[in-house]
Amino acid sequence: MKIAVCAKQIPDPATPYQLDPTTHYVVRPNDQVLDDTDRYGIEVGLQLAAAAGDASVTVFSMSPSGSLQGIRQALAMGADKAVIVDDAGLRGADALTTARILAAAIEREGFDVVIAGTESTDGYTGVVPQQIAELLGVPSLTFARKIDRHGDGIRIERQTSNGYDVVDANPPLLISVTSGAVEPRYPTFKGIMQAKSKPVETVTAADLGVEVAAGQSIAAVEPVPARQAGEIVTDEGDAFERIVALLEQVKVI
Repeated sequence: MKIAVCAKQIPDPATPYQLDPTTHYVVRPNDQVLDDTDRYGIEVGLQLAAAAGDASVTVFSMSPSGSLQGIRQALAMGADKAVIVDDAGLRGADALTTARILAAAIEREGFDVVIAGTESTDGYTGVVPQQIAELLGVPSLTFARKIDRHGDGIRIERQTSNGYDVVDANPPLLISVTSGAVEPRYPTFKGIMQAKSKPVETVTAADLGVEVAAGQSIAAVEPVPARQAGEIVTDEGDAFERIVALLEQVKVI
């Protein structure tokens, strides 16, 4: 079984960041960390690989390579190899472009199961996994809070607002994993040392045969206005009139 896990390198949320004064994009440092939400997907991939026996786990990422700190974290957890798409032309890529790139990289490598987090902590679009599934032409098992092998297929509990649905599907398929699905393992010293020698392939959009259109542009970034003091209305029997006036002002009534 070939298991593909989508992961992302992001600037460490615990450190200050800067914006490029011209493009307003976040200046990505050389050292980036593995997005915390992707640790759950990697753990699910490793557990499925262990249950399958003859299986491999490959991490796919689209971001500037930098020092590969985040990718090495994924490899130290136990993934076998990584494919990272590092292309300056992808700066400012939207969700669909990201999905096209990742889908092309995964299809090029071959797969049975694709695993992703529900959304990244620096983008929050929440649509990339479903777009990848559509581009690959496979079922999308979303918001999985529990994943098990079921015969030759996969069974998940899909988180809903009222509980969960039980969903079965046979590979090839894609699963998006919630943060409560598993408890991610911590890399061992042995895993950290082995990660240094595991293969990491770097490719571009052209290598994948994907034409990249112009990315998103940010017109401006402004600080959130300071919260202003509210109005205190003293009720002398006619306070409701002021409330009605305020509601009319904001066109609620």
